[in-house]
Amino acid sequence: MADDARPAPRSRAARTAAQAALGLVLVGAGAGHLTTLRQEFQAQVPPWVPLDPDLVVVASGVVELALGGALLLTWRRPARAVVGATTAAFFVAVFPGNVSQLLTRTDAFGLDSDTARAVRLLFQPALVVWSLWGTGAWRAWRERVRRRR
Repeated sequence: MADDARPAPRSRAARTAAQAALGLVLVGAGAGHLTTLRQEFQAQVPPWVPLDPDLVVVASGVVELALGGALLLTWRRPARAVVGATTAAFFVAVFPGNVSQLLTRTDAFGLDSDTARAVRLLFQPALVVWSLWGTGAWRAWRERVRRRR
């Protein structure tokens, strides 16, 4: 594929579907933060965070709703890539909560063993990749680096 070529239609369709699916996942998770899953999400707030766990859960839920909405509504470049990169950064930012859940052996979301909590950690990088690939953020970054050379 040439440096300035657009992705093939099938690849574009897959990315669009991935972006929409991630948007729906985040809207669902954000709604859960604010409603029925609120206590479960509080278990992932590390004890060293100097804020009320409920405040952290509500704030992160609002952020997830905003990111999910942005993923569902933003389809043009470069804004699409910015939303993807921001979503990836969010997943990196909340990763310490998942690590804390493992280290403190806190049960939540059916993760009631160290093995289950450790396996959960493996999915966080997948979410980062999903957000970067699905929105074209990774491609946009590579193109930007190429132009600078």
